[in-house]
Amino acid sequence: MSDTLVLAGDIGGTKSSLAFFRGSPNAPEAVTERVYRNHEFASLAEVVGRFHADTGLTAATACFGVAGAVLAGASHLPNLDWELSETDLAVALKLGSVRLLNDLEANAHGIRTLEPEQFFKLNPGSPHPGGNQALIAAGTGLGMALLLHDGPGYRVSASEGGHADFAPRNQEEVGLWQFLTARFGRVSVERVVSGRGIEAIYDFLKDGGMAEPDGLAMQLEGAADRAAVIAKAGMSGEAAICAKALDMFLSAYGAAAGNLALMALATGGLYIGGGIAPRLIDAFPMSGFMAALKDKGRFGGLLGQIPVQIILEPRTALYGAAACALRQCVSKS
Repeated sequence: MSDTLVLAGDIGGTKSSLAFFRGSPNAPEAVTERVYRNHEFASLAEVVGRFHADTGLTAATACFGVAGAVLAGASHLPNLDWELSETDLAVALKLGSVRLLNDLEANAHGIRTLEPEQFFKLNPGSPHPGGNQALIAAGTGLGMALLLHDGPGYRVSASEGGHADFAPRNQEEVGLWQFLTARFGRVSVERVVSGRGIEAIYDFLKDGGMAEPDGLAMQLEGAADRAAVIAKAGMSGEAAICAKALDMFLSAYGAAAGNLALMALATGGLYIGGGIAPRLIDAFPMSGFMAALKDKGRFGGLLGQIPVQIILEPRTALYGAAACALRQCVSKS
């Protein structure tokens, strides 16, 4: 069995999810999985070494989705200060080959491995046969990827579109932009459309005079994830400031998704990934997300026809990395 196994990983800023897989690229089968806290290790090679020791399994090839840009087979992970290289990892791990993918690129590859029930359909739309697709995912940061129709399938292109400029669309967002400019200088889309963006919008509203209930202030003071507390209070309606922050966040998210759909001409569909969307699944349909997505002047009608689906499977990037590793095995056989 060891000869047929591949190693896949989803390497984030705080944790690494690793798994051995077998099967076909379109339907990877997980054999065993582990999650490790990155702060306990000095390098990815150490994490993988622990995984090998814990499972007693090995693989001939590996593919890792990583939270950083991948250029010429190398990546720097700023949140970990890890330097990754396909060549160095292959040597250190004694593997025949190692491939690094941007995490959103891995997520895009993983879409093809999912079943219909692993999506929530936000807008049915009318997909254009042979149309491009796109993926946007808000979590700790904001990631984007393009799926370009290429004959029988799709060619995935990574993107750092989350670091493009934030473009305010109304006076309230101009105020938010000014508030964030004072904090950071330049304001990227990620400053608004991310977990940290939810927190920033809340701080902006509080700074502007919206009341913060005493009980909520105490919750936020001791919270490890302020964005989750704000989102929960916003969905329940228990705090007006949180409901407003959530409305502004989802509207900005929709606007960013619409911009990506235009850039990719994603007439084949738009996917919403990341950790935030599944937790806000009840808020999305009633929010201004779709209205903002379609609010693109003369192209509003076209965007309204694009199918929009939220990815519910949290291991999509892991399965995408596995699909790429299994595809490598098939091409070498």
